[in-house]
Amino acid sequence: MADNDPVVGAMLFALERLILNLKWYVDPYKDEDGKSTKADEENAIFVDQCMNDMEDSWDGTVSQILSFLVYGWSYCEIVYKRRGGLDTKNKGARSRYDDNRIGWRKISNRAQETLFDWVFDENGDVVAMNQLDPSGGRGMVTIPIEKALLFRTTSARNNPEGRSVLRNAYRPWRFKKTIEEIEAIGIERDLAGLPVAYVPPSMLSSNATTDEVSARNAIQNLVRGIKRNQNEGILFPLAFDEAGREMYKLSLLSSAGNRQFNTDAVVSRYDQRISMTILADFILLGHEKVGSFALGASKIDLFMTAISQMTAQISDVFNRDAVPRLMKVNGLDTKRCPTMRIETLQSQDLSVLGEFISKMAQAGALQVDSGLDDFVRDLVGLPPKVEDEEGAMPPAPEMPPNEPTPAPQEQQAGAQQGAEYDDTLD
Repeated sequence: MADNDPVVGAMLFALERLILNLKWYVDPYKDEDGKSTKADEENAIFVDQCMNDMEDSWDGTVSQILSFLVYGWSYCEIVYKRRGGLDTKNKGARSRYDDNRIGWRKISNRAQETLFDWVFDENGDVVAMNQLDPSGGRGMVTIPIEKALLFRTTSARNNPEGRSVLRNAYRPWRFKKTIEEIEAIGIERDLAGLPVAYVPPSMLSSNATTDEVSARNAIQNLVRGIKRNQNEGILFPLAFDEAGREMYKLSLLSSAGNRQFNTDAVVSRYDQRISMTILADFILLGHEKVGSFALGASKIDLFMTAISQMTAQISDVFNRDAVPRLMKVNGLDTKRCPTMRIETLQSQDLSVLGEFISKMAQAGALQVDSGLDDFVRDLVGLPPKVEDEEGAMPPAPEMPPNEPTPAPQEQQAGAQQGAEYDDTLD
């Protein structure tokens, strides 16, 4: 489904691209009064360094983790390294930093297809994953949970394999796939015609000889393989019985008009059901020339909410397992761990927001201050305001005050007086 169906591929592509476009932050530990020490801030910087100092990029790591959407789970092994700088001969210790602290070398997904079984303790908790090494020739490899991160879509019944987001899409996808195959065959038969072969009755009887059975099978394969392509052509026997009638004949029956069912509507219905399973049916809006803007906006809001929950699951695993282990191996206080968080995905209609701010400001319920200015600039993606600059446009120069313009009647009287004065001079 994920590799071949265009609708499923569009859904997963939208999910992955939107999540990878979000920014990650590392916040220092804060006391109850909301304050952090200098050591807390340094620990947050250290974790941020480790995120961006791995063999693979952080986006590549998150992309591997997102395979849990298709499979329901993703088991990623943490591989550490001692940061020995860029000039070290040890490839596994190569780093942007040479402080000899222990960082993440990689957080690598162990392919779901290599899973052999899970190891549980007496309480039913996952202890390790047994993996069949796909390329190293080591046979069975046990990866303990202390060295790995387990991401899953749901923890119902403490199932380590979660549940694929495509599970509910399987039934409509299966029906759609069958209908598309039948439709393709029907179109091909409508274009090529339905092949019919006439053979002697003896070849179809149960008493047919070995040669007749062989010939019948060859004709059957010929009929089934008739297609309209560059290899089109038939070699068929020409034989007559004693009465001069053809013993073998091949003909094509043409279609008898339109079919009773509209397969386009049926396939579109299943496409919609597939996309509904992860609230991504907004990608189909406009394809059928239906769907209002308001409806699309509400569907997108639901989709954004689902994505926010998925990203929260990823960051929770890092904060619960990855960060405390990194702090521990470096001898740092695990009670004051920094927190990894991901940017909140927002879908805001700027015209609606502008109208809201305008009405609230006019009513006196909202004050347009520097805080609101910073919020709007950050939301829209504008650069921050520079306080010591007046702006791009210079202020308009002050003009001398204009004399009052006389009324039309006064202008007309003045014109007549001027004309009489000129006549006097002449």
